[in-house]
Amino acid sequence: MKKIINSVIVLLLIFTAKAQNTLPEVVSGKLERIENFESKHVTSRNIDIWVPENYSESKKYAVLYMHDGQMLFDPKSSWNKQAWNIDNVASKLLESNKIKDFIVVGIWNGGATRHSDYFPKKPFHYLSQSQKDTLNTQLKHSHVPIKTSFEPESDNYLKFIVEELKPYIDKNYSVSSDQANTYIMGSSMGGLISMYAICEYPNIFGGAACLSTHWPGSFTLKNNSMPEAFIKYLDNHLPNPKNHKIYFDCGDKTLDELYPDIQQKVDQVMIKKGYNKNNWSTQFFPGENHSENAWSKRLHIPLEFLLKK
Repeated sequence: MKKIINSVIVLLLIFTAKAQNTLPEVVSGKLERIENFESKHVTSRNIDIWVPENYSESKKYAVLYMHDGQMLFDPKSSWNKQAWNIDNVASKLLESNKIKDFIVVGIWNGGATRHSDYFPKKPFHYLSQSQKDTLNTQLKHSHVPIKTSFEPESDNYLKFIVEELKPYIDKNYSVSSDQANTYIMGSSMGGLISMYAICEYPNIFGGAACLSTHWPGSFTLKNNSMPEAFIKYLDNHLPNPKNHKIYFDCGDKTLDELYPDIQQKVDQVMIKKGYNKNNWSTQFFPGENHSENAWSKRLHIPLEFLLKK
């Protein structure tokens, strides 16, 4: 299994290198790219910005920041020939007038730095040293590239989004920059960092969608204290439900089979902290696996939940 996973990672890195300068095709709207957006907090990376049909400077748009930006738009341009198809899903919802106008800011992951960029730092430091050592060993035996010991870089990644990328988007696009119109979304590790973003920056993000949230942090539940640390962190840091929306979901096949029991514990924290059907949704999709195809099929649900008029 480890050899298979490592082979997939190699293919991903090769394909990402080839795709760096190839703009994905979109079925609707327009896609613009900032190549190798420079940052003092994280490695440089591409940013793909999608604007809907009839985008106009005379209107103000909400903004949805999405992780793993190279997997969002065009299956032909992704390493595994799958994509979220966000342009297609969003366009249909906009045409039906179900959601408010918005643009998508697709943030490419950093390849080898993805796991550390997306891994919430503060919950990690809830662990004892022996628990950290166990997690480090688990990650070393997975596809995550670690030279010595694992250290999350998520605080820097969020600084990049909040202090560098968002000001650029606010300045160069016709958007509403307030919290009520700023959202963040991702899947798997991208789900974790979306959760972390709304907790760490509640005045910046008004909503977060966390699909197939990777609560284990590593790739096994055996001797794994990380889920409990995430639950404790949420208990301490969930933002005010009066002006925030949070969406979770998961399937139960492939990697998603690790999530349902943990998600139920997370749901209990949401209830404890005063969240209800108006500002929180957890969806379960039996039979669905851990893939862009699966997330694309249900993408309309979190979009409607977060961006409902």
